[in-house]
Amino acid sequence: MQNFNEKISFIWKIAELLRGPYKPEQYGNVVLPLAVLRRFDCLLEDTKQIVIEKAKTTDIEMILNRLTGHGFSNKSNFGFANLLDDPDNIRANFESYIQGFSTNIREIVENFDFEKEIKKLDDNNMLFLVIKEFSQIDLHPDTVTNQEMGYIFEELIRRFSENAEAGDHYTPREVIELMTNILFNHLEQELVQEGSIFTVGDFACGTGGMLSVATHHIQRLNPNAQIEVFGQELNPQSYAICKSDILIKGQKEKNIVLGNSFTADGHRGEKVRFALMNPPFGVLPNMMNLVQ
Repeated sequence: MQNFNEKISFIWKIAELLRGPYKPEQYGNVVLPLAVLRRFDCLLEDTKQIVIEKAKTTDIEMILNRLTGHGFSNKSNFGFANLLDDPDNIRANFESYIQGFSTNIREIVENFDFEKEIKKLDDNNMLFLVIKEFSQIDLHPDTVTNQEMGYIFEELIRRFSENAEAGDHYTPREVIELMTNILFNHLEQELVQEGSIFTVGDFACGTGGMLSVATHHIQRLNPNAQIEVFGQELNPQSYAICKSDILIKGQKEKNIVLGNSFTADGHRGEKVRFALMNPPFGVLPNMMNLVQ
């Protein structure tokens, strides 16, 4: 993977700037949503001015989203680069920038509960600094592929969640690779059939690693396969990362649902051809008690 360690080291240095107002286990509350926003910012940069001009005559999200070619957009005049031009109003301008996103992106930001972190950063004179640092890293998919970005998020979450219960946020990629190989074992002939449509589900999907690896496995054997993924996740932060990844890949973000699969099945009545998941077994007994 190109520049993986370099990107991780750079982002981790930004995280360490938070020391003082934030404890190490709280770094992710700032770094993860900013990494997601920066990735969106890079992706929308080429069509930014086109969307701004169109937004002067129409406020219909569907039209603006179509202009970007990504299913989401940002109509504000701000981006990570020009936010730095007005340090005295960094909070107001940054909040305006977030409000300029289409509804699907604002919903992701809300699940990060990022509004209170913006206030905290601003109160501690750190908001300008972290935005400045993130503006220096290129997270465009042409530079950092979706697979590489998944690895980056997993490594960051691992560091931020060292005291969390095992499997609560993510499953190591090598474990996912093993699970995927077992799942698709002896199905090579089916996977390579032309015109095939495959549905894949993970109903404890975390940040979406299993959905990503399973999709990549099928596409490696059959580049023309149509793949639709379905997921559900209880942790809002993990859900937000997963939904961000789905959006960037051009898949259906409505198929990723927030909530407890045991008590509020977000895909009731749906059937998938393939399913794989790693529920947080450490908390499973308590979850099962809710069902009884």
